Amino acid sequence: MSDVVGIGIDIVEIERIKKAISKNPRFLERIFTKRERDYFEHKKFSPATIAGNFAAKEAVVKALGTGIRDISFAEIEILRDAFGKPIVTVGGRLESICQAKGIGDIQISISHSKYYAVANAIATNRGD
Repeated sequence: MSDVVGIGIDIVEIERIKKAISKNPRFLERIFTKRERDYFEHKKFSPATIAGNFAAKEAVVKALGTGIRDISFAEIEILRDAFGKPIVTVGGRLESICQAKGIGDIQISISHSKYYAVANAIATNRGD
């Protein structure tokens, strides 16, 4: 059985993300992986979808207890499975941090309303 190592939650104003995209054309490239951007394109670059992924990345770093200072948001990839469920993949330094902490899985949930996107992440150990 796996034990919970950490939980994280984040809420983002969708309008804030919309403004960031319009002010800085490189915002999407700096924060999101190519596969995430491809997903956004499929969703017609919906600000709510993008804000949800942004909140998910923040929730993941909170669940891992790392903060964002030593890693890049691009090391966290939030995609969807065949049923639309959000899934988390980590790479780079963050993958090493997860291995060192014994984290084997990160579950994520994303939701949004007209004005806000929220995400919750739960990191569990490998169940050794």
